[in-house]
Amino acid sequence: MKDFIRLTDLQANDVYDIFNIADEITEGNFEGALTGKSVVMFFPASSIRTRVTFEKAVYLSGGQPILFPTDALDKKEDLRDVCGYLNNWADIIIVRHKDIQILEKIAKYAKVPVINAMTDCNHPCEILSDLYSLSKIRKDFTYDSYLFCGTSGNIGQAWKEASKVMGFELSQCCGDGYEMDGIKVYHDIKEAIIGKDIICTDSLPEDVVEDFKKCQVTKEALDMANPNAVLNPCPPFYRGEEVSDEAIESEYFVGYEFKKNLLKVQQAVMIWCLKNV
Repeated sequence: MKDFIRLTDLQANDVYDIFNIADEITEGNFEGALTGKSVVMFFPASSIRTRVTFEKAVYLSGGQPILFPTDALDKKEDLRDVCGYLNNWADIIIVRHKDIQILEKIAKYAKVPVINAMTDCNHPCEILSDLYSLSKIRKDFTYDSYLFCGTSGNIGQAWKEASKVMGFELSQCCGDGYEMDGIKVYHDIKEAIIGKDIICTDSLPEDVVEDFKKCQVTKEALDMANPNAVLNPCPPFYRGEEVSDEAIESEYFVGYEFKKNLLKVQQAVMIWCLKNV
């Protein structure tokens, strides 16, 4: 059985296998891959993009999505007992929960693949989809130099996981005190962006925006990056905070087009996990 909890659960060849499945989906293969299968999903009410794409991915693959609110996992009932019953009926379990230890516990007791739809410490499907999108516009995206602008939160940590698996160069631009361990850190976007190809951002908590004033990605800063650089902000992004309005309206921005692939990649992740059961 193969779960997908962290990007570091994968090897680079696994990532490319998922990409190949996504390509085959584009060509019309894997139709009905989930026919007769039930996918139990736990999502909070606030989830939009991840829930819509996973739910539609199940539907397009012929499966049955069964949706519960995330707080259904926070009841007094022991998770080993929840999984004991779900093992009778579920073929895949997809969970969005702030605590990754909840996912790890479910994966321990579940007899079916468990897929991470986001936690407070990572967001693997989101970043995997971004890498797939990059693979379509780059000869080899692993040779690009990546800059992440944001705190040491789930998106930054997921990019760090991806850099470990795929071997690309990653650095961070952030205010003092928000650094990730183990990567090069800058505190001024005009210095950080020099020599970079892929600029990624995450939205900022309201109380830290002032600390990131020198880190805002602007059109002026993007003009200082490498030729053919792209701006790939993680939604929801906020114009005038981590990114300027002008940057979003510029030719560097690829966000909307990149997220189209989220649907296909999440189909591919489910199929890949089932193939490895």
